[in-house]
Amino acid sequence: MKRTKLAIIGNGMATGKLLEELDRRHAFANMDVSVFGEEPYGAYNRIMLDRILKGGNVGDILLKPEGWHQDRGIMVYKNAQVTLVSPAAKRLWTEDGTEHLFDKLVFATGSKPRLPQMEGLKDSQGKLVPGVCAYRDVSDCQKMKDYALKGGNAVVIGGGLLGLEAAKGLSDLGMRVNLTHIFETLMNRQLDRMGGQMLGRAMERLGIGIRTGVLTKGIVFGPKNKVIGVRLADGEILDADLVVLAIGIQPRATLAQESDIPVNAGILVNDQLWTGIESVFALGECAEHRGITHGTIQPIYEQCSVLADVLTGNQADAAYLESKTYTKLKVAGVEVASMGINEPAELDDEVVQVVEEKRGIYRKLIIRDGRLAGAVLVGDTGCAPALARRFERQDLMPANRLDALATPFRAAESGGMICHCNRVTEEVVLNQIRVGCRTLQEITAKTGAGSGCGSCRGQLASLLLKNSPVKSATVSV
Repeated sequence: MKRTKLAIIGNGMATGKLLEELDRRHAFANMDVSVFGEEPYGAYNRIMLDRILKGGNVGDILLKPEGWHQDRGIMVYKNAQVTLVSPAAKRLWTEDGTEHLFDKLVFATGSKPRLPQMEGLKDSQGKLVPGVCAYRDVSDCQKMKDYALKGGNAVVIGGGLLGLEAAKGLSDLGMRVNLTHIFETLMNRQLDRMGGQMLGRAMERLGIGIRTGVLTKGIVFGPKNKVIGVRLADGEILDADLVVLAIGIQPRATLAQESDIPVNAGILVNDQLWTGIESVFALGECAEHRGITHGTIQPIYEQCSVLADVLTGNQADAAYLESKTYTKLKVAGVEVASMGINEPAELDDEVVQVVEEKRGIYRKLIIRDGRLAGAVLVGDTGCAPALARRFERQDLMPANRLDALATPFRAAESGGMICHCNRVTEEVVLNQIRVGCRTLQEITAKTGAGSGCGSCRGQLASLLLKNSPVKSATVSV
């Protein structure tokens, strides 16, 4: 039987997960896989970039151990930018001119930083001027650390997850930090206004200045064209030796477009992640499905499972439809969780809000037809796993709605989802502990739990401590 040549352009988190799913389906027995990545590293967890900023190294956030790809016969090309693709000839070329053949091709090119419209942002070659950097990859973190070693002032533009993490990381490194956000609400995709305000006050208690609802107009330069500040729309100037851009991402679809593959905002795909071009697929942040591009882990990992079924023929009609989004993170030291909608959308939607101002805790439920339609939690997310189970299963809410906020995580509730990114249940984790897993690293390697957003690692540690038969279990998160 002829072996199928599969080429994957991009070596990020989506590719890492797709390879895992292919491995589970024993695909490498009759498939030769080549992965083309532009960075000099293996696939790493971008969500944990703050670990690099805090002094860690790339090895701390790699998704696969040394030798994983080699053991499975996967060829990984690093520092290999694909510059040309011919779907008709089933060939691609890298920057050095090398030609590679494929039978099937997957675009997993991810995204690039979205840049604000600001005066003075770029030099005459179209590159960001010295003193300005995005916050997207390992090299960005190294630049930020180099500036932080000199001390001084930093302005972070963008109040989403990455912007908040960048602000906290630079503050911890000794810089005086201001953060600006064009929207009134921090993390406006996940939080409502009250939740954003609670999070903002927590950031200010850390010594970080927060400016929401403001527009940045331009970079201010001093002698020798050195960056010295950021000018706001109202004329105010914020001092800055370093400006970090974290206003969001946009799909990397240029290569696909140049290869005559249908592109809108992202690479257009159907429910099987097929582009409409023979044997060419796309997934992750570069893909647009039903008018939506995803930038969070859970839906992208669900796409990987579907595509693995399609590529292997395990279930050729497998379909990616719609994901129930659930986010649980520690943002700059503050616990945050959200799921579903964050504002009522229908006249009969019920809203339950609990505000504990002194403790910095905020909880909100949106209930539709007796079932959870959305939730926002800031400061205390102990009830988030139980709420997520209700949300995913669409269980009826208790008659006393506040009872749902008092439901803690219970490891004994077997069958409940503990890792939403990788769809791993508590029972699966408990089974691995029973057969000998003694560390979080071992549990992650066996099940995948904790390798996505990382928000479940505390719960995994709790399961490990309570159920390990030996006292030497390692639970560092």
